[in-house]
Amino acid sequence: MPAKRIIITIPDEDKLWLDAYTKVHKISVAEAVCQGIGLLKKGQRQKTYQKLVAITCGVWKKGGGLAHQQKMRVEWE
Repeated sequence: MPAKRIIITIPDEDKLWLDAYTKVHKISVAEAVCQGIGLLKKGQRQKTYQKLVAITCGVWKKGGGLAHQQKMRVEWE
């Protein structure tokens, strides 16, 4: 997938921290930002999953879900 360039404005304190971080980890600023975005996306996916679990928890009211699944699978055979 082609990459896109962006220009961002961050506080001086954050830029100094980012410069130090990239020096210690021997990566570019661009790589550090990409890694940070990856962590944000991962965290968001986890939050979305947890919300979906919370919303659907207790929806099935007809006994054991596993027993129902096994019964349905037997019908497919």
